[in-house]
Amino acid sequence: MLDMKLLENIQFVFDRQGKQAAVQLDLNAWNALLTYLEEMEDRALIKEKLNRLKIGPEKSQAENLHH
Repeated sequence: MLDMKLLENIQFVFDRQGKQAAVQLDLNAWNALLTYLEEMEDRALIKEKLNRLKIGPEKSQAENLHH
């Protein structure tokens, strides 16, 4: 779980027209954000695989390993 306190020090960089151009955050926040995103990606992958397992090999179009 991402500790939102790590994101409190995010700084926005603005261009000359006053539009947001970039975001700055410290390395601890960056690493925590990367870890969080990787965990979310892993969860999505696991969820997809579990759904394929639940419907069975024929319906999930799994390859036949008995050839």
